[in-house]
Amino acid sequence: MKTAPAAPPPATDHTAFAFVQDLAAELSNGKVDVPSFPDIALRIRQVLADDYVPTEQVVRVINSEPALAAQLLRISNSRTLNTTGKVNTDLRTAVTRMGFNMIRSAAIGFAMSQLRKVEGLKGLEQPLEQLWQRSAAVAAMSYVVARRHTRVNPDSALLAGMLHGVGRLYILTRCTRHPALFSDAASLREIMRDWSAPVAKALLENWAMPQEIIAAVSEYEDHEREHEGAADLTDVLSVSELLAIFRHSPESIELNLQGVRACERFPIDVAGYQQLIAESDGEFEALRQALGM
Repeated sequence: MKTAPAAPPPATDHTAFAFVQDLAAELSNGKVDVPSFPDIALRIRQVLADDYVPTEQVVRVINSEPALAAQLLRISNSRTLNTTGKVNTDLRTAVTRMGFNMIRSAAIGFAMSQLRKVEGLKGLEQPLEQLWQRSAAVAAMSYVVARRHTRVNPDSALLAGMLHGVGRLYILTRCTRHPALFSDAASLREIMRDWSAPVAKALLENWAMPQEIIAAVSEYEDHEREHEGAADLTDVLSVSELLAIFRHSPESIELNLQGVRACERFPIDVAGYQQLIAESDGEFEALRQALGM
């Protein structure tokens, strides 16, 4: 008796396999970049690659994109950076007050927000909006956690937080070439889980980001990560991402922080985390809104 031939795999299996093959080829070829990323983000990266670039040159680049200039002024006037309450309308003063890492964060956040308007990414508005909202929330929480509980530079923490989902961003924008993936949520989640970290690492290396930022963004989801010494930037990002996600349900913090080794390097108990969320709420919201949310 003949056995029936095996049923062919679903079309989405072929799609997922083809998509992963494309990802692997792009990573092996190097020079990974986000398609349709606004030009202003590239120009900001280029001008800030020189740590000694004159402030006037940075201001000229920023002024070429008025919407970004307005956002930087909002950030510089947020209660987080402007403790005097005196409103500043001078972009040069804002650049000096913010520092390069915060400017990088604002430029990347601005570019992410603009992707929602790109014609070639039609249909991705909702997932791009969700990713942007989450990135800004994690960035704000990372800044607060670093400043209040570590010696990690808060501006670096803000940048790492803004970039924490950049691997997912790249995968989302590449999915437009394989639209069937959007009807297979399980396969897409699996691809995000397995590929977002290596994609983020390749992307940030191409962008010549500091090694500390690259390590944090590509390793923060490893909740069993061990290292000697005090909490570092990767620890800040690991903890901050969870706090940002569960800040509206603080009763679940204890459960969701269990087994996260980064938490062991913070001198904070569960009650302390809940208190941190409550006490930093105003600071968090001010910074999140300043980032454009």
